[in-house]
Amino acid sequence: MSLSEYLQSRRALIDRTLDQHLPPADTPPASIHAAMRYAVLGGGKRIRPILSIAAAEACGAADLEKLLVPIAALELIHTYSLVHDDLPAIDNDDLRRGRKTTHVVYGEALGILTGDALLTEAFAWLAEPVVDAERQLRAVREVAGAVDSRGMIGGQVADIEGSSDGGTIDQLEFIHRNKTAKLLTVSVFLGGLLAGADEDALEALRRYGDAVGLAFQIVDDLLDIEGSAATLGKTAGKDVAQNKLTWPALLGPEAARAQVEALLAAAIENAGTIRGPVNYLADIARFICERRS
Repeated sequence: MSLSEYLQSRRALIDRTLDQHLPPADTPPASIHAAMRYAVLGGGKRIRPILSIAAAEACGAADLEKLLVPIAALELIHTYSLVHDDLPAIDNDDLRRGRKTTHVVYGEALGILTGDALLTEAFAWLAEPVVDAERQLRAVREVAGAVDSRGMIGGQVADIEGSSDGGTIDQLEFIHRNKTAKLLTVSVFLGGLLAGADEDALEALRRYGDAVGLAFQIVDDLLDIEGSAATLGKTAGKDVAQNKLTWPALLGPEAARAQVEALLAAAIENAGTIRGPVNYLADIARFICERRS
């Protein structure tokens, strides 16, 4: 199976799971459930849950189907973060995934509550008893630690407070590793954990995720200055307009691309240590680092 076919098939699994397990749009109160489905089901590459599936398969998952609900929870968390990022108080954006942002369609109050609801729903899905209790509890704890005030939220705060004027490489790396990389890393780790991987494999997956996660954000920074709204599905040039601290702003585009290449090499090296029957991790790392949207 080609990488394109693999990504398409795994995305279909995630889309089906999301559609089946999100509350129907007419569930009272209908407004919040319609907004949740609008935010989640309106497109997206599903990179985080696909990485989780790929890690599970690389670690020899015996029954992938039963793992799909907790894995799909990663997309709920990612979407919640986007819905809140787009709010007027943060990035004030009106375009996401090629269409109007959730708060533009449903109002700011429902935008806030939609994000709240998606995050809460995600942890209900993560608590679904699909593996032994010890691994299930560890899964919930690992994901929570990746997105709390010392993880993704902390990175978002540092991003709001930082600027390219006088910013340092340490500040930049803190923002990127927390705001973006930690959720990507825990996505990979979660797949291995739910598949029953041993500690050596889990650490290799964590190193792979760290590299891919940081590379993902650097590529995002580059696309913000090189892409267009039509190709990105979101507003281009936003980082420059908001004086955000980014790799291109601090080090220049060429140094940023060199960093992506180094991170890709580290990801491929760690992916190669996972000896499962199906391993697309290296190919997905290349896809992430070479993407144009």
